[in-house]
Amino acid sequence: MYLNIKEGEYLVKLARNSIAHYLENLLPMAPPKPDFPELLEKRGIFCTILKHPDGDLKGCIGLIKSNKSLINGVIEASCSATQDPRFLPLTLKELDKIVIEITVLSDMQKILVYEPRDYLDKIKIGEDGLFIEYKYNSGIFLPQVPVDQEWDLKTYLCELCIKAGLDEDAWIMKPVSLYKFQAQIFSETEPRGGVFEKKLKLS
Repeated sequence: MYLNIKEGEYLVKLARNSIAHYLENLLPMAPPKPDFPELLEKRGIFCTILKHPDGDLKGCIGLIKSNKSLINGVIEASCSATQDPRFLPLTLKELDKIVIEITVLSDMQKILVYEPRDYLDKIKIGEDGLFIEYKYNSGIFLPQVPVDQEWDLKTYLCELCIKAGLDEDAWIMKPVSLYKFQAQIFSETEPRGGVFEKKLKLS
């Protein structure tokens, strides 16, 4: 399912309203009846909070494989992103100093290879997000992460392993399960500003 800009704009504005409500009441808002029936579909979704204007990360939390609608997923992810344990909790005073980004995930596709080095031929930076699993460990990177960090493919895979709590060469040395997915990214131009669909640079 491909979302149009109006649907993406709705999700971003919902995320901002959800964050404001949560910070004011310490409870998630009730899900509204959406203007677009497509937003009732169950999809993975992430909310990213970025400081404005420098773009530094302030929080990023999401649902990888959701059993909830996009509407409910945005509310849950946006509230959680304000409390990302890597950062100090977001405050009401910061609402005019952040930009909100919503990433809607496609279904996960397991990458099947004959040998681990074949992964390098099956992943495209700027197009594919990655999710890795090995025993009780897992980690995910959205498609925009390797673009923002200017990683090559090997670095992308190594950093994903590290995020999952594995050795950086686990993608080669361990029988990991590696999945790729695509995403649509909708972002504010500035705090409370217009919404655009972010296009990533392909490698």
